[in-house]
Amino acid sequence: MRRIGLAVVLTVSLTLGPLIVEANQPGKVYRIGVLTLSVASSTPIFEAFRQGLREHGYVEGQNIALEFRFAQGRPEKLAAMAAELVNMKVEVIVTESVLAAREAKHATGTIPIVTAIHGDPVGAGLVASLTRPGGNVTGLSLLAPELSGKRLQLLKEVTPKATRVAAIWNVANPAAARYLAETRAAARLLALQLQSVEVRNPSDFDAAFETVAGARPSALITLPDGMLLANKTRIIDFAAKNRLPAIFPDQEFAETGGLMAYGPSLASNFRRAATYVDKILKGAKPGDLPIEQPTKFEFAINLKTARTLGLTIPPSVLGRADQVIQ
Repeated sequence: MRRIGLAVVLTVSLTLGPLIVEANQPGKVYRIGVLTLSVASSTPIFEAFRQGLREHGYVEGQNIALEFRFAQGRPEKLAAMAAELVNMKVEVIVTESVLAAREAKHATGTIPIVTAIHGDPVGAGLVASLTRPGGNVTGLSLLAPELSGKRLQLLKEVTPKATRVAAIWNVANPAAARYLAETRAAARLLALQLQSVEVRNPSDFDAAFETVAGARPSALITLPDGMLLANKTRIIDFAAKNRLPAIFPDQEFAETGGLMAYGPSLASNFRRAATYVDKILKGAKPGDLPIEQPTKFEFAINLKTARTLGLTIPPSVLGRADQVIQ
């Protein structure tokens, strides 16, 4: 029996040995491209990504190298950056926005692409379905239809007399039209009039701000988008100057001075994206890896901004906050 057992062990070892070596090649440094529109490599979001990689045994500078390409909020830079990563022959490209994922997909149909942040990969035509993406794109989606209603509800609770809300959104974002439709539906249920204000690139902000100011809305909301996140300081400064209570989809807005933010945890998404990278490096095909939807959400309130606006945040709202910024 011992001889038979040993023979089985040797047979299994010889069969699986090449696969194990392939997944953990000693001395190999995997090169991972990271294409971003709005998030720099030094932010806590990417520290979460690095932490996720470490949990799977990847240490930057030892067995993995991260090639960051940061477009600084300028969508027109993404195509050239995506092409550069493809020419470098990176093993995987990780993206953090709808536009970055689209440009990566345009640049390559073979290198695996992991979307850490994407509004609607199916609607954008990047994947066939969430359960069976097909092709070379997989990752995580931010699509959660109920969020628009929750953001407007929070805004209404903080500003109960509000009747008109301006919504700034990026018309170039393939997922944005769906976000807008959901926001309109939520606004009707809350008896709010929604003013749609379109932008396409950073040069459109001045005109958009002029349109909003001229309409004199009660409050402001922005729809999820990497380009808007990259220009969060301009948007927050405008809201402050015009004394507009505002709610945003990303916690970074509140941390920068925005009144409130509610949405999926971007850091959690990036940490989870490291799991996808690990699976792909070990031989998994991106088209076979189901796309995950968000499970962790964050609500942040900036009390300093509330005081500046002369607002008192109701205890019922304050008690729901995951982060209170003093």
